[in-house]
Amino acid sequence: MPQEHDQTRLGYVFAILAAVMFGSVSVVAKPLVSTIDPVLLASMVYVISAIALSPFAQKKKKSLARRDLLLVFSIAICGAVVAPSLYFVGLTHASASDAALIANGEVFFSVLLAVMFFKERLKMTGVIAVLLVLAGMIIITTNLDFTTFTLQQIHYKDILLILSMLFWALDNNLSRYLAQKMDVANIVQIKSAMGGVMLFVISLLVFRVDINIEADQIISILLLGTVGFAASLYFFLQGLKRIGTVRTITLFSMSSVFGLVASFVFLAEQIGWHHIVAAGIMILGVYLVSRKESVISPASISK
Repeated sequence: MPQEHDQTRLGYVFAILAAVMFGSVSVVAKPLVSTIDPVLLASMVYVISAIALSPFAQKKKKSLARRDLLLVFSIAICGAVVAPSLYFVGLTHASASDAALIANGEVFFSVLLAVMFFKERLKMTGVIAVLLVLAGMIIITTNLDFTTFTLQQIHYKDILLILSMLFWALDNNLSRYLAQKMDVANIVQIKSAMGGVMLFVISLLVFRVDINIEADQIISILLLGTVGFAASLYFFLQGLKRIGTVRTITLFSMSSVFGLVASFVFLAEQIGWHHIVAAGIMILGVYLVSRKESVISPASISK
């Protein structure tokens, strides 16, 4: 019993660490995207993430069918090419605080795609939860000022961030299917490596980006790759093992709050009441959607 208690307590620590680390992504990346091409930055971050995850990936990899290899490629395109490109480009226009809160949109799209394409069904609790997360995104993108609000106001900032959450959500659903045949750490490592290399080639050959990185930016880039992405994911997975999906996702949703506070402390961004309201609504939504009784899985339906 004492050992089980220690593992549970460790699980809470890991989940909170994952939330803090992922919450730092928008704050660390915001100053970088103003001087470094966003696509080039995304490529470096994912290559670093792949290298950092190498010690945790299984050395003996199972052989995969051609269909599964195509799935790995699709995951890399969605989660390590399109999503991070949209995110970092969107971050050049949006504030770090807005980006931290919109990150909860990944939960909204993950559930939506699971219902649409993977035959999962929402109970009333799940529907309310998804609507709460959606309401939070609307608050952030409109500031609740509907008198002067137009779609053009969000076209160049928050929409790109929201779209990045859509592609990361697609990555989540595809990865969940592939995880039945392949170790999760291996999936993330391969995805990160493939995406990072593809983005690097695209940035050099397609966009012809000049690699001009200052010495003081190297530490921030390393922090993004190792702490913001690799370490946060590793601790998130460790939390899942010890305290389960519900508690881990609920604690991980606090990353938006940590990002909000960090953007105020380190970037001196103004935090309005609509940020606080949106954070509270979205966290409540994430908590509700993470409860087991909010979603009916295909397995449950068949039974």
